[in-house]
Amino acid sequence: MEKKLIIVRGGGDLATGTIHRLWSAKLPVLVLETEHPAAIRRQVSVSEAVYDGEVRVEGMKGVRIESCAQADAVIARNEVPVLTDPEGEAIGEMRPFAVVDAILAKRNLGTHKNMAPLTVALGPGFEAGKDVDIVIETMRGHDLGRVIRSGHAFPDTKIPGNIGGYTKERVIHAAEAGIFRNICKIGDVVAAGDEIARIEKEDGSCCPVPATISGIIRGLLRDGYPVPVGFKVADIDPRTGELANCFTISDKARCIAGSVLEVIIPRYFSDLC
Repeated sequence: MEKKLIIVRGGGDLATGTIHRLWSAKLPVLVLETEHPAAIRRQVSVSEAVYDGEVRVEGMKGVRIESCAQADAVIARNEVPVLTDPEGEAIGEMRPFAVVDAILAKRNLGTHKNMAPLTVALGPGFEAGKDVDIVIETMRGHDLGRVIRSGHAFPDTKIPGNIGGYTKERVIHAAEAGIFRNICKIGDVVAAGDEIARIEKEDGSCCPVPATISGIIRGLLRDGYPVPVGFKVADIDPRTGELANCFTISDKARCIAGSVLEVIIPRYFSDLC
């Protein structure tokens, strides 16, 4: 198990695409998350297991564990263990074959080549061949999913990918600091200006969170989450006929996941021979 294990740092929606692909290929995966994950696309994020104990995404079951000692039993049941470990301390204990940094923080939060025989990072913030062995391009467009063996992914533009003709308009950020409270839920159809949530401020007043465009709520922050100003809280898909997509892994996540599998499989089986 020590040589075969793959550890994925991060359990958000893009990370979950990779986790699901590895799980589908029957590879043993352990997910490391923070104590308070802030996934927006919660219906397709294994990070929700941190709060609820378990989560299901397209047939895959993620299960929260409290220690590395519990990981093998969960994997033996064909499930994915999720451990709260933002610093990655389990990596030294478990000695995995590969580490995949799927935190998508747009910067390196501590992943390095010495963590495992194979290290892979998703998106900007890493240099392939120096910080990690491989970087996978995460920017939408012609190069999405490209395997980078030397150099960097495209830098963060801070502009969301184009969906239905909208980019930054479809993503909503907190205008005030406070406690986030849901009014709508993921999958609801809303019109521009509808109040989809509100933020309870420290002085007792509330700040409404209106829909920026009409469409389907594709992502919505967990109720009760404390947010600073500018924090991402929601994502609206303008394609009202795409309801089912709110509950399935995205095309972007699947593309990235395929590239991760492409990198891991040859080394994985070569290592076992």
